[in-house]
Amino acid sequence: MKILFTICGRAGSKGIKNKNLRNFLDYPLSYYTVSVINLFMKKNKQYDSDIVLNTDSEELISQFQNQLKIPIEVIKRKAELGKDDIPKVAVIQNCHEVIKNRLDKKYDLVVDLDITSPLRTLNDLEKLIQKKKTSDADVVFSVTDARRNPYFNMVMKSNGGYQRVINSSFNARQEAPEIFDMNASMYAYCPDFLESGKGIFDGVCDVIKMLDTAILDIDHENDFELMEVIANYLFKKNKDFLSVQENIKNLTTHEYQK
Repeated sequence: MKILFTICGRAGSKGIKNKNLRNFLDYPLSYYTVSVINLFMKKNKQYDSDIVLNTDSEELISQFQNQLKIPIEVIKRKAELGKDDIPKVAVIQNCHEVIKNRLDKKYDLVVDLDITSPLRTLNDLEKLIQKKKTSDADVVFSVTDARRNPYFNMVMKSNGGYQRVINSSFNARQEAPEIFDMNASMYAYCPDFLESGKGIFDGVCDVIKMLDTAILDIDHENDFELMEVIANYLFKKNKDFLSVQENIKNLTTHEYQK
């Protein structure tokens, strides 16, 4: 089985300046993503796996090419794929197209991991890939249990005031359909589905669940700070999370002071 792991990061950021280049608890944020992929590759040597970085950031390319010991393919992102209205799936499609031709490989699976979701475990990644192997879905992605439910305790503004997002007569959360948050951490795609040019929800979807407190949308500075607080707690309480951080020092030529 051949797996292509994609890491996609744009230069700059609307919410946090140069978010993808930031340090997260002593190490570059992006290295947490590289580390969990590396742990998977070391444990699952039966798979033929490659990693590709797709970015328009010269600084991010330098972080990967000059400081990491492991081989990572680099794609310098075209300007038309760096616009605000371009869906990420289009960049992942480009990763697959370029690398399958560059390395002359036919991949069985394309797995994308987001740079801004550093708190994931090897077990999370293994669950995603195993689910995709056993599922007929075109794409499997990670979710968490939702803390709010549009059938019960979420409202939106209307002409007459405010009303439930989805009209219902449910009086208890347990009566409402089970709802999940897409946490944008990991996606596993069929290569043929990627090549079709369709969006995620144009195909058949399946999910794996992750720990809900481990993922936040990092859109503002306080999100970043809160994520570091959560990470410190998880690293102390859960060796599966800590092992991802500890593995970073095995991957880099740089000596980080802790």
